[in-house]
Amino acid sequence: MQREALWGLFQTEWFMSVTMAFGSFIAGATSEGGGAVAFPVMTLFFKIPPAVARDFSLMIQAFGMTAASLLIIVQGIKVEWRAILWGGIGGGVGIALGLTSIAPLVAPPVAKLFFTSLWLAFAVALYLINRHHDRETKTKIEGFEPKHAATLFGIGILGGIVSSITGSGLDIITFSLLVLAFRLSESIATPTSVILMASNAVAGFFWKGTFLGGMEAEAFAYWYVCIPVVVIGAPLGARFIKNRSRLTIATILYASIAIQFTAALFIIPLNPLLVMTIVATFSAGTLMFWLMAKAGSKRLMEYA
Repeated sequence: MQREALWGLFQTEWFMSVTMAFGSFIAGATSEGGGAVAFPVMTLFFKIPPAVARDFSLMIQAFGMTAASLLIIVQGIKVEWRAILWGGIGGGVGIALGLTSIAPLVAPPVAKLFFTSLWLAFAVALYLINRHHDRETKTKIEGFEPKHAATLFGIGILGGIVSSITGSGLDIITFSLLVLAFRLSESIATPTSVILMASNAVAGFFWKGTFLGGMEAEAFAYWYVCIPVVVIGAPLGARFIKNRSRLTIATILYASIAIQFTAALFIIPLNPLLVMTIVATFSAGTLMFWLMAKAGSKRLMEYA
């Protein structure tokens, strides 16, 4: 694409640059990927097809969250590398499987409400995480065994499948597992989830771009106008959150989730199938996070 044409895109697609200035900052600062901001804004407010929003989210996170990941590594911010290894492998399998066999079957309205309902369930996970401000946390997964690697791999597959539908998901699901089940400190789980989502976005970008006919053409226009923004915004978010409390992270996420879900209910015309999607996704997500919390309570007693 000629240089003049690229600059011209900023005149027509500027709204995405603004969106991702905020989204990339959130991605670097929290367990939510930039796609968690991009996907609902694009699909709900700008009426962009979910497949385009998903592809854009993967493409932009492949750059923005990789930039944040490099900053995390260079600054020596502590992460749980075993979770990155096993969760990342599972995430790669899940996103390849999802992009190939599952995402094409999901209708656009279902994809939108699946996203917002799962993130609403994640708000329950955040409540479970933050209801005891003085709870005991760990700096690593203690007593790491093959069963823990298998758990991370399995959750990685699930998160990768979610990412194949909405453009993000591996990050919040593995973050919840690390904090709720393994009782890892959020200050370690958050940068760990950033690196995991970066790897998943790269895997999804590569898989769809190489084996499934390429990314949606419309997504590239949005991508071009956002790359200069996210490679700055995501590292800034990672730097901003470095010395902030977990309640700061939670407050940012609560506000984001509430706006997304409320907007979806007002914008998307509901029918029985979509109501069932909301109820089923929220119920299953809440149950999953509650089981993680129960496992974490048991684990604390084992390693007390």
